[in-house]
Amino acid sequence: MSMSIHTLRVIALATFASGAILAGSVSAFAQPGASPSGLPQLSPATAGQAAAAGQPIGLPRVRDYQPVPELQDVHFTFGTAVINPDDVKILEANAAWLRANPGHLVLIEGHCDNRGTTGKKNELNMDLGEQRAQAAMNHLIAQGIHPSRITTLSYGEERPQCAEASERCWSQNRRSRFLVKPSS
Repeated sequence: MSMSIHTLRVIALATFASGAILAGSVSAFAQPGASPSGLPQLSPATAGQAAAAGQPIGLPRVRDYQPVPELQDVHFTFGTAVINPDDVKILEANAAWLRANPGHLVLIEGHCDNRGTTGKKNELNMDLGEQRAQAAMNHLIAQGIHPSRITTLSYGEERPQCAEASERCWSQNRRSRFLVKPSS
């Protein structure tokens, strides 16, 4: 008997949602049609990894996080989650702002463009978005930001910044975006 990915996501969300609290560095995959409360859905893989690691499962209330002009997006080359040399300075500036503002939590969103050739394009883009958010998070941690202040979230191709079918537009969509909220 084979269950669909959607069914597994619903089961994982139902299993963990009742006791969910936001603590530590938590990762979640957003799905199209996230709940009206603004809470994205957990993927079964993410839920299982966090549970196996003994981490509490929690989802960020995305609507509580806001952009600040001091935190800039970083952009990625097509199909990769490697920090470009030009974006290292942006990440270092973002880390400096976070060190100077220790009372803020950061949400790093991973985004992709809408291209792909396989039948599993959306799943691949969700995974790539997560890898991009993780790459940005790893850089912030290396710069002294405590992992408990960071949450990552992948939107894959679901929330494009630009909708035009051009390389200029696609390159804007391949990004990690930084949002913050006061820690309490």
